[in-house]
Amino acid sequence: MNETEVTVVGNAATRPEYKETAAGVAVVRFRLAVTARRWDRERTQWADGGTSFYTVRAWRALAGNVAASVTLGEPLIVRGRLRIQERERDGKWWFSADLDAFAIGHDLARGTSAFRRVTQVRQPTSGTLESTSSGVPTGVEPFVAAAAGGGAREGVSEISAMGATPP
Repeated sequence: MNETEVTVVGNAATRPEYKETAAGVAVVRFRLAVTARRWDRERTQWADGGTSFYTVRAWRALAGNVAASVTLGEPLIVRGRLRIQERERDGKWWFSADLDAFAIGHDLARGTSAFRRVTQVRQPTSGTLESTSSGVPTGVEPFVAAAAGGGAREGVSEISAMGATPP
């Protein structure tokens, strides 16, 4: 099967939206804005070209890490499978460029980042959760804890259904 894999550099144009499919598979979705920059010889300065928007989806562990790490406006590098979607709605054809991401990171040419290694999360054996010193309950992933006010990234929420199928 032929697939188009691309690396795209841009900015998060929307906040990542974390959800779970009916089967319990984690997925995050956000829009990525990519603006071409060109050197204008006449004005001897950089100028913005056109902006393209991509819908980025990440699945499973990557989904949780993106939800815990990425906020609106941050510069990102996304590597993934490009899919051009076409749909008819109300008699009009709509086209979109979607990326099924398998790697997402901050663009360190435009800022700094502090990496935190993911640890294996143990599922709780009872109905109660114990808190760690950071206030995040043990057995709960940080992005889920944020939804409950427990301390990961601001603006991250947990939502129950996506309606999409994982790659």
